[in-house]
Amino acid sequence: MLKKGDKAPDFTLEDQYGNDVSLSELKGKKVLISWHPLAFTAVCTDQMRSLETNYKRLQEAGIDVVLGISVDAQPSKSVWAKAISLKKTLILADFEPKGEMSKAYGVYNEDMGTSGRANVVVDEAGIISYAREYKLSELPDLSEVIEALQAE
Repeated sequence: MLKKGDKAPDFTLEDQYGNDVSLSELKGKKVLISWHPLAFTAVCTDQMRSLETNYKRLQEAGIDVVLGISVDAQPSKSVWAKAISLKKTLILADFEPKGEMSKAYGVYNEDMGTSGRANVVVDEAGIISYAREYKLSELPDLSEVIEALQAE
């Protein structure tokens, strides 16, 4: 997995609304990228809902854009986002070619054919300022991300 200080690879992925989101177009903004293995699973649902619930706290800590990413196809991301009431958090489909963006960040799980579970913060200059990988069964604690941002 990429680590603090590494240049974040650019990507363009489709969000739940069918819009392309490119990291290069977010330059000048601080971005939280939160990987989850698969939509419609318990821990992943809790993880995306946590992003949504803590959106204001994340903004207060300096995050401008919150992205959830997995290898699911865009139509399933769209249905899932509606089902779990995501409004502020964009969830992106790293589907075709499958897992390409996750592989670039070192978060792809070859054994399962999914992304792993991780949080990465990309600063305004496109450099990773925070990175942590989690066990697949572990719900990421956003307080860790917020504390790391406040310590910068």
